[in-house]
Amino acid sequence: MVCPEFSHPQSSSPMAKPRNRSFWCLPDAFLVFGVAFLALLLVASFWSFFTPTPNFEPTVTDPPSKLGMNPVDCSESGFGVNLKSDPKDPTFYDDPEMSYSLEKPVKDWDQKRAEWLKHHPSFAAGARERIVLVTGSQPKPCKNPIGDHLLLRFFKNKVDYCRIHGYDIFYNNLLLHPKMGSYWAKLPVVKAAMLAHPEAEWIWWVDSDALFTDMEFKLPLERYKNHNLVVHGWPKLIYEKKSWTSLNAGVFLIRNCQWSMDLINTWSSMGPMSKDYEKWGQIQRLTFKDKLFPESDDQSALVYLLYTEKEKYYDHIYLEGEFYFEGYWVEIVGGYENTTERYLEIERGTPKLRRRHAEKVSEQYAAFREEFLKEAGNGKGSWRRPLITHFTGCQPCSGDHNLMYAGESCWNGMVKALNFADNQVLRKYGFVHSDLHDSSTVTEIPFDYPADEGPW
Repeated sequence: MVCPEFSHPQSSSPMAKPRNRSFWCLPDAFLVFGVAFLALLLVASFWSFFTPTPNFEPTVTDPPSKLGMNPVDCSESGFGVNLKSDPKDPTFYDDPEMSYSLEKPVKDWDQKRAEWLKHHPSFAAGARERIVLVTGSQPKPCKNPIGDHLLLRFFKNKVDYCRIHGYDIFYNNLLLHPKMGSYWAKLPVVKAAMLAHPEAEWIWWVDSDALFTDMEFKLPLERYKNHNLVVHGWPKLIYEKKSWTSLNAGVFLIRNCQWSMDLINTWSSMGPMSKDYEKWGQIQRLTFKDKLFPESDDQSALVYLLYTEKEKYYDHIYLEGEFYFEGYWVEIVGGYENTTERYLEIERGTPKLRRRHAEKVSEQYAAFREEFLKEAGNGKGSWRRPLITHFTGCQPCSGDHNLMYAGESCWNGMVKALNFADNQVLRKYGFVHSDLHDSSTVTEIPFDYPADEGPW
């Protein structure tokens, strides 16, 4: 209904009778509401004048859900595991009888480890492929004037590899057992690492004088799913030649399980901690005619177990001979230049391999490259990058190298190998060593390079 006052103009005469009702033809409640609404509009207009227009674009302070991301739990690491949760439920760590020492064997380790994982479920995902790399060196400074520098670079190389692939690394420079020195020192460290890392399926021991020379390559863990120990070795040399060099114990991958605990217990019983240490040295020399030194060593001990107890150990130990799980440096270092050139040749014709990318996605580019390496071969004579180059006999710390080659060939070979590996890392940062023999200079890599050129 239209209000009469709206349909008829009001008289402006001063003699007009005053109104006895509101100008509005609405109830009084609506009048109050209208006045309040007008007041709010007035306040709002002043507020908009003095207040900047809000920006509804996402900013760095917006919650992840507003940015289309999953909420981040700050208690988790970058790998989705909760590093701040250790429930009060008792585990093997609460057992006063549990010992890290070699003298006291661990029992029921599979059950204890499974129980720990049950109480720490964030570690369960991916546990089957989780690796902890373990390495180390002597407690004292090196006698070789350049020894400490070389060991630092060897360690940096391992850190680089682990960072690229998301592995944890533990470096030990102490004797965890006073009698287990030299090459035997690794066994107490490996056992301690197994107990310290129940979240890891594998412990990967790498000697201090071994370095990664293919920074992209990942171990084919699926190949080892039915085995508990992986070493570089050859069955024929064990069972036909009876050679103490039929495998190399300086690099090995061992599963974090009860079988491995038992092996370490048996293996270490041939070492200096045993009262029969001298006797074991004699037995090894009688068994392996090519062993020239009298002391029992870890490598001969492992070969001896495989030779004398084949039924017990052979099916559980994978003798990797299909690629350089570790490779003898003398037969490798001379081929680095050819390998570099062959890889560059592939890149010249493959733009996606030349593309700049973040270091964190390096494994994708390794997968891209693999299709071009089918004809490269593996092992001796191959132009594929060797996974690990091992400077056996060089003794970078003491300098007491094997007399069959000159010390300078050791040191020069190490520098060359380190720079060859370092180039694979530095490229992600925009630089390379243009000369593998010179560690002091680097060259910046251009954004791209023509098909008939290289990045340096």
